[in-house]
Amino acid sequence: MKIHTFVLGDYGTNCYCLRSTESAKDCLIIDAGLDADKMISALVQKELNPLALILTHGHIDHIAGVNDLREKFPDVKVYIHRLDAEMLVDPMCNLSVMMGDSFKTKPADCLVEDGDIIELAGIKLHVFHTPGHTPGGISLYSPGQGVVFSGDALFADSVGRTDFPGGNMTQLVSGIKEKLFTLPDDTEVFPGHGPATTIEREKNYNQYLS
Repeated sequence: MKIHTFVLGDYGTNCYCLRSTESAKDCLIIDAGLDADKMISALVQKELNPLALILTHGHIDHIAGVNDLREKFPDVKVYIHRLDAEMLVDPMCNLSVMMGDSFKTKPADCLVEDGDIIELAGIKLHVFHTPGHTPGGISLYSPGQGVVFSGDALFADSVGRTDFPGGNMTQLVSGIKEKLFTLPDDTEVFPGHGPATTIEREKNYNQYLS
């Protein structure tokens, strides 16, 4: 799997483009943050074809590029967990109102649940429901590649905030320990913000999870 990371917007949201090989044109996008023009321009320049945009959760800094991506690539399908689906259509829920904006988009094309498998563009991703930052937060695991995209659940040396509406620290810690920490220690973690890490490192050094 080829992983290209775009760090977008004032909040430094990590958005990922996944391809099965270096030469593959079909791809998957994980999250579409603020100021997504850079990512969209790269997709156009490389003549890539995003089949799906998978949202790890519904906060504005992860969904703000949805409209622009849909406009440029009308066939792209948007995936989100059922419990965060309302965030796409409600500016209060997605926190854009707090930023002085009022963002909304069309509903998702596909709603996912814990245990689902998304298999597109030659890539297979297992959906883990890891709530606590939001009710419908998900992580996406590729066992064949040994990587997990943790959204705003697990960061290097930290975890997602739980002081927004719908946040729950107990849920967040439980989900990380019961789902992500059962993965092999050498699994590489690609979070929603900040640098990549590994499951082993977070088990050993993450003070929020000791």
